[in-house]
Amino acid sequence: MRVIDEPPSVQRQCTSLRREGKTIGLVPTMGAFHEGHLSLMRSARAENDVVVVTIFVNPIQFGRGEDFDSYPRDLQGDLAQAERTGVDLVFTPSAEAIYPKGFQTYVDVIELTEGLCGASRPGHFRGVTTIVTKLFNLIRPHRAYFGQKDYQQSAVVRRLVDDLNLDLDIVLLPTVREADGLAMSSRNVRLTPPQRRAACVLHASLRLAEERVSVGERSAKAILDEIRAMIEAEPLARLDYVALCDPETLKPLDRIEGPTLLALAVRFGGTRLIDNSLIRLP
Repeated sequence: MRVIDEPPSVQRQCTSLRREGKTIGLVPTMGAFHEGHLSLMRSARAENDVVVVTIFVNPIQFGRGEDFDSYPRDLQGDLAQAERTGVDLVFTPSAEAIYPKGFQTYVDVIELTEGLCGASRPGHFRGVTTIVTKLFNLIRPHRAYFGQKDYQQSAVVRRLVDDLNLDLDIVLLPTVREADGLAMSSRNVRLTPPQRRAACVLHASLRLAEERVSVGERSAKAILDEIRAMIEAEPLARLDYVALCDPETLKPLDRIEGPTLLALAVRFGGTRLIDNSLIRLP
């Protein structure tokens, strides 16, 4: 497994691989690997000749007062896990290498970024789309792998790829969960034991919505009211948002008449967790 930290070097390496006719699968990450990351790598390994993983905690997708400085980092542990999973190349650039002095070009996707996490984290998706565009240009993957836990992010990236006619496929894979249903996240390690127990309310909320739809409830307001009540009953949880949306446009829905995205964000102390479910009619 090769580890490269300079953008020109990774670009030359990946250009050479494409010229050799190799297919490249990219897994973009911010590190602090868990089983969710590894599942993406395994899928990329099964479907491509070469697997490239990027590890970069992207400063421009964190807002003022967010957890950039305290975001979990474990580069050596991540590299060991990547190698065991069969990764061929890991790109580990510095912020200075990605955003050199004088950097002033950003990429924006507009409507899809206005609600959900975009409303509560202004500027976040501008940072995501800018770094993703840079990584796609440097590595030129045939496929890039994302997890459903970050559903809005994946929708924004798909729109970016379609709108700019980028020559790659976006592969969305299911959320990987702990035994009690909590979605795996690098931020989970920052939860105290009581917060970790309380965080199960996220998955319980998703299941509640699925159950209500399964017995015929179609009013978005009725379901959202029940979810808010469940989360607000947990003393350690502070609701950021909960929404029922069209899975393509991410616009809020009044009634559930087809596939529907339930998305929510909840804070436990200083840790903000997100989760979602794609609800289908029975």
